[in-house]
Amino acid sequence: MNQAAQLPPAARAWQLLRAAGAWLAGFWESLSIYLPLVLMAVLAVTTYWLVRNTPELPGATAARPAMHEVDYSMQRATIKTFDAAGRLQSELFGVELRHYADNATVEVDQARLRSISPEGRVTVATAKRALARDDGSEVQLIGEALVVREAVDRPKGQPLPRMEFRGEFLHIFARDERIQSHLPVTLLRGADEFSADKLNYSNLDRVLDLQGRVKGRLVPSGAPQRAQP
Repeated sequence: MNQAAQLPPAARAWQLLRAAGAWLAGFWESLSIYLPLVLMAVLAVTTYWLVRNTPELPGATAARPAMHEVDYSMQRATIKTFDAAGRLQSELFGVELRHYADNATVEVDQARLRSISPEGRVTVATAKRALARDDGSEVQLIGEALVVREAVDRPKGQPLPRMEFRGEFLHIFARDERIQSHLPVTLLRGADEFSADKLNYSNLDRVLDLQGRVKGRLVPSGAPQRAQP
């Protein structure tokens, strides 16, 4: 006869309770071995769900490429640039000025540029339209472009004759004192006159490079100079 059946009901209940407690303890001991893996799996699934379902915040999307758009414009305005010592380097006037932030340039209608070299030489330029860098280092003159540097005397007394550049396009590099053009130009140097299909002039190196169909008229020294228009 089964001994468990001979036990009183209270003893049998206590025996079953002890057996259940032993089984439960063994279950939790086994579960504790795999609990870290289970928690990591739950965390990974929760993180994936959050990433998939969380809306993007404003500005969190990829930045759009900068557009070539006007960020501000001015009417009948002048832009001036100065060197480190506070001396005026250039001033650019226009009937209308439009600034573009993406490439730090300003577009000018009916432009007039006045540039002053470190030695004090003044150059004046005009055009129907101009594109200029914010720092004044480069200016592109477009449409009836004209650049004039009046005659000056060098420190040792050597005169520099008046120079005049004319064309539909002239590219000025102020810091290097260079003028370039890929379109036909006319150059007046004192009484001498030259024309060419392309031009590259460096004032610092005193080099004039004329290309294409080049024509020139040289006036002997001492001959009367042609009156300037």
